[in-house]
Amino acid sequence: MIDTAALRHNLSRVRELAPGCRVLAVIKANAYGHGLTTAAEALAGADGLAVARIAEALALREGGCRARIVLLQGVRDAGELDAAAHHDLELFVHQPWQVALLEDFRGPQILRVWLKIDSGMHRLGFAPAEVPAVAARLAACRAVAQPIALATHLADAERTDLPVTAAQLRAFAAATAGLRGDRSIANSAGLVAWPDARADWVRPGILLYGISPFADRTGADLALLPAMTFETEVIAIRGVTAGERVGYGGTWTAPHDARIAVAAVGYGDGYPRSAANGTPVSVAGRPAAVAGQPSMDMLTIDVTDFAGGLAVGDRVELWGREVPIERVAAASGTIAYELTCRVGRRVTFSTRGA
Repeated sequence: MIDTAALRHNLSRVRELAPGCRVLAVIKANAYGHGLTTAAEALAGADGLAVARIAEALALREGGCRARIVLLQGVRDAGELDAAAHHDLELFVHQPWQVALLEDFRGPQILRVWLKIDSGMHRLGFAPAEVPAVAARLAACRAVAQPIALATHLADAERTDLPVTAAQLRAFAAATAGLRGDRSIANSAGLVAWPDARADWVRPGILLYGISPFADRTGADLALLPAMTFETEVIAIRGVTAGERVGYGGTWTAPHDARIAVAAVGYGDGYPRSAANGTPVSVAGRPAAVAGQPSMDMLTIDVTDFAGGLAVGDRVELWGREVPIERVAAASGTIAYELTCRVGRRVTFSTRGA
């Protein structure tokens, strides 16, 4: 279930954390698994939306979204540039050939462009030494609205004990000195932990979905609300005797006579197969733990200590308000981003929220 009221709450929380900044809400990868259109509608109060690829932006336009939409990877060829211009999309520019595409563009539209600068992540962007020449080419380009925006991406903003982010901020400031245009630096971790990174535009992603980017904090610790609740139900309850093994490979052995609830969910639905014994779940509103290797369609849960009744059909929450997704991710050796993005197609999505 996707809680659209939680999405709106989290956007308000971003504005509290980064006062005076405009917000480019990142909804790439199907809004981190939350539903592209659902998130776009719920986050209509943002100053713009960001996606990775043009197909995501076109899906939004076809669905009636008229918001500012920014392509974080820019365009890949002249055909995509034509489509971006036709649909009033904004472009990150991070490669020389993308600059050349804009110089060769002969359409009537004027495009808004964000110059991507590699301040130290070494993934996409122009090296700082290249920025003056590239900025001059874009300034001379008939098809580009002026002034261009200037952006970079932080590689380790969730770590305040490392010098990396401070070095990136210095590199970006030096590369853009004397250039006009809005600045955009901070991702979710950056806008929380690095006030100097907030600049004109912040680009939150994971925060909008109620999830912390920090290893030592949950979304609740940051006054966020989880937008996704992943839940299923109990389909069987059985006893096992001390010494019996449960599940594939027998990774959990009953230390004493135990009771196991079987839930209708598995890695075929996006629940992590790597979830270790003891990974938290909630059964009928009470805390419980994974016991045994998750399989494709089923999950075994230790409910031995439950007092009172437990029945087939009782609700099981895998993550949401009762079970922080950050704790599930940590117990599974992954990150919460991956968990939300991997929820499977056979899972039925519903929405709630005023």
